[in-house]
Formats: sequence, C-alpha cells, structure tokens
Amino acid sequence: MNRLHIIGRKNHGKTTLVVELIDQLTRRGLRVGSIKHTHHRHELDVPGKDSHRHRTAGAAVVGVLSKGLSAVYLPKVGTDSDADPYAALAASFAGCDLVLVEGDSKTTAPKIEVWRSAVGSPPLAAEDQQILAIVTDDTTPLDAQTLPRSDTKPLVEWVVEHFVDSGRR
Repeated sequence: MNRLHIIGRKNHGKTTLVVELIDQLTRRGLRVGSIKHTHHRHELDVPGKDSHRHRTAGAAVVGVLSKGLSAVYLPKVGTDSDADPYAALAASFAGCDLVLVEGDSKTTAPKIEVWRSAVGSPPLAAEDQQILAIVTDDTTPLDAQTLPRSDTKPLVEWVVEHFVDSGRR
C-alpha cells in the first residue's frame, strides 16, 4: 500500500488538508484512498445492531452492504506492537495510486506535518527527523522543507512527484 501520513497536533488542520488533497488528486484522475488513524479506543460498529452481534459472536470478518455504502469490520491485526496495523487493510486499497492517512505520528512510513504557529505548539518535526516536510504559511523555527498551506498546488505537485507511481500520473 502506497501511503503518505498527514500528521500534526490537534487543531492544526489535518482533516481540512486531507480533504483538499483528496479532492485535488482525484481531479487529476488519481485513485486516492484514505484512512483516519486514531489513538483513541472507540467502537466503530453499533452495539446491538446485527453486524455487531455477528462480530461479538465470533465472526472473523463482518460485512455490511446497503444501497449507499458498504463496510467491512476486521479485528485489529494481532496485539504485538510490532505488527503492521495497515496489513489487514492493504487488499482493500490495492487499486489506489495513493492512500492518505490522517494521523499516526509514530509510523515509520512517509509523513508530512501540517503546522500553524497560531495554535502555539512547536512543530512535531522538531522531535521527529523522519517528517519529510512541513505544510504551513508560517515561518518555522526549523531548518526543514516547507510547502505552502494556503496554495496547495505546490503541495499536490510535490506529493505526485514523490509518492505517485510515474506510470499512473
């Protein structure tokens, strides 16, 4: 799975940026997948509903098909912290040119940070040398590659150049 993580602290604009990138990349004819990563534990399926009952009864995989949307509930891949939590999702994203993951700052996969000085917290890139670029309109206190936030065209070009297979452009 060809993925790029969009990370940043709370209220720095991760979701807004991911939505804009999906829109602009799909306008270019790319097939883009998205994953929202959260470190919070919460139920994705509704307790008491049939699909939840199937899952708690022991089904290995539970699917929900409706007229407008389909979903598949998979158990978390292992409990080992070294296990790749994205492995179970790879088949579902196989046809994507790029998968944008919102969050998961601890990943070793490629990541860029969205940062706004007005929020008052330092860039994560100060602590994480694996962050490839900072997306901001502000002057950063770091010597890191920056891409403008208000004009996403250079960011989209950079993402395509660095993360999309040249044969799929």
